[in-house]
Amino acid sequence: MSARRWIATLASTALIAGLSTAAAHAGDGAIPPWAHCGTEASGSGSEGFVDHAQLTSALKQLEASTGGLVDVEVAGYSQQGRAIHTARVGEGDKVVYVQTQIHGNEMHGTEAALELLKRWGSDSPAAQELRKNVTVVVVPRLNADGGELDRRQNDMSWGEVVADFPQLADASPAWNYNARVGGFDVNRDFNPNLDYVPAAADFPGSSADTGWYITPEAQTSRDVYRSLEREFGTVDFFVDLHNQWSCYATDDMESMSPLSISAKFIDDPAAFGDWPKFDMVASKRANVAVYQALQEQGDSSFGDLTLYPQSTNLPGTALGSYQLRGSAAILFETSSQTQYDGMKRNGMLTQMVETGLGGLVDAVADGSVDSLDAGVYDSIPERVTLPSDGPGV
Repeated sequence: MSARRWIATLASTALIAGLSTAAAHAGDGAIPPWAHCGTEASGSGSEGFVDHAQLTSALKQLEASTGGLVDVEVAGYSQQGRAIHTARVGEGDKVVYVQTQIHGNEMHGTEAALELLKRWGSDSPAAQELRKNVTVVVVPRLNADGGELDRRQNDMSWGEVVADFPQLADASPAWNYNARVGGFDVNRDFNPNLDYVPAAADFPGSSADTGWYITPEAQTSRDVYRSLEREFGTVDFFVDLHNQWSCYATDDMESMSPLSISAKFIDDPAAFGDWPKFDMVASKRANVAVYQALQEQGDSSFGDLTLYPQSTNLPGTALGSYQLRGSAAILFETSSQTQYDGMKRNGMLTQMVETGLGGLVDAVADGSVDSLDAGVYDSIPERVTLPSDGPGV
């Protein structure tokens, strides 16, 4: 059945079912196959998600309520001067670095991270055991300015970049700069060389190239990563929490896919130098941990996750650059843009991210991630694109 015909069938089913049926099913966690898929706005935008002031307050309260077991610090500042926080919990020798909201309008990961930090910082026996075995460092909102503006890009002009890097005065603006809104897609500004200095010859670049660390947000992420690398030797796991467009289905066209995951961001590691710690098998195992944690939820839409396109080649992303340095890389792409969904579905999607990420950290803490079958990753079907598509990673 074609995607167009499939959508028509869904629409007919929705009309027959009626709004009362939709309301009755919304609470059971499943995304019905006739659910709207983000082709028209129906939600309340960023309402219901924490803004910058609320996030700052929540983190301070979390640090206080856990007696400092969740250690909150300011790692850097956005272009407009907003604090970019880290929250650290645990003292184990395996480190998981989690980054959320590199795109300002992708908010489910931030909410999920706050809930998990509460769990990991609690006095439960499970949390105490986890903290002995793993260290988790979370940047709960990297793109603080984009979050306030509810948009993908940060808030920074090319002129401000040139002011910071005068050697770029005669260079063309970076390819990921959006002159219309005056901001950058921050997740194209990364380089596996953490000491890279921007050079005019490298601009404007392309999606197949590495980035430059010209935005303060990417610089902050890099600085956190570098400090962890110095402390642990290798940043064992790097997780980036994103949202993608809503219009994706499972390969059998029976269900909407609420989440896509991926371990694949680099076509040819050798194209970017010698990176002996690059380990695709470790990345696949980490993604399998996420997959299995969601499959274990039984008969719910949590099990309908798919793979993000495996043709992806984006070395200038945080995932690509950090993976080259030796981190097992895990992408979450929640199938929703927050402006398209009501609060009930947003709550379910946040819980889904919480379940998957929590399952990964549990598997790292107990060591089971190292024995997972990486081949399971290759059996996960890729997402099926429905009539509309939008930007991802």
